[in-house]
Amino acid sequence: MTVLVRDLCPDVPAEAEGFARVRRLALPYILFTPESVRHTAAHVHPGARFRPLVAEEDGEIIGTAQVHLVHDSPEPGQGVLNVYVRPDRTGRGAGRLLARAAEEYLADLGATRLLAWALDEPANHAFAERRGYRRSRSAHFLRLDLAHGNLPPLPGTPAGVELRTAAGFAADPRPLFELDAETVRDEPGDVDTEFSDYDAWVAEVWHHPLLNRELTVVACAGGRPVAFSVAYTDGGTRYSTAMTGTVRSHRGRGLAKLVKAHSLYRARAAGLTEAFTGNDTGNGPMLAINTWFGYEKCAREVRYVRELG
Repeated sequence: MTVLVRDLCPDVPAEAEGFARVRRLALPYILFTPESVRHTAAHVHPGARFRPLVAEEDGEIIGTAQVHLVHDSPEPGQGVLNVYVRPDRTGRGAGRLLARAAEEYLADLGATRLLAWALDEPANHAFAERRGYRRSRSAHFLRLDLAHGNLPPLPGTPAGVELRTAAGFAADPRPLFELDAETVRDEPGDVDTEFSDYDAWVAEVWHHPLLNRELTVVACAGGRPVAFSVAYTDGGTRYSTAMTGTVRSHRGRGLAKLVKAHSLYRARAAGLTEAFTGNDTGNGPMLAINTWFGYEKCAREVRYVRELG
């Protein structure tokens, strides 16, 4: 059987479903739907030169790659490739072919540094290191049983703080864009990012099909948002925290714990049964908050870096 690598056709329903299926099987800790696959393909910023690839065997999609430049970084020349193969279809060369196609594409775009995530497994380490990648930072996936676990009591809301949901900003989401832009600068990572294009953010982030505005909780003080916990849902029973952040001027007041607690309580009341989040290994404060909620580590991933030229 021959494995072929080609571009994804996201507007074809079976293609988007095939891509999402591979990701759900390979990464059950992250929410993917056909709608989110189509949305990403259509609305990623043009500067990212986003290219989704699939590996196909006998007409079946068995592997995927999301390939793009880090367009919103002040440091040019950084490319990202995240390659995943169905766990029951490994050993057929799909990962190798996808990685090669992605690397060649990024090199042609002028990328000088490649970044990739891989689950912390011996086969993945060997695969990456054979291709010249070195290990960098790591992160954990965490899971919380909303159906049978016990959430801690809701923290008290500090004086002068008002809790709202993202739905309350539907008429004008710009304050949330500004909050997102400020907090993303302090996210742990090996790539600095800066949000500056409001219209692109609205198209890609605000209108993302997984974003649940009713479960996304925002803390406001002095008339502006100062902390938020962004909730994704997949239309079923699964919930994921896409981002929790607080502006520097309001840290140390427990606002991250507060907004995430209210989001989780809302999620449980809405009938969601399983919650996921991600945590950079070095982000001790957020890991402590997630442990307090009852999250448990369910997998670990490693960032790999390769310098070109």
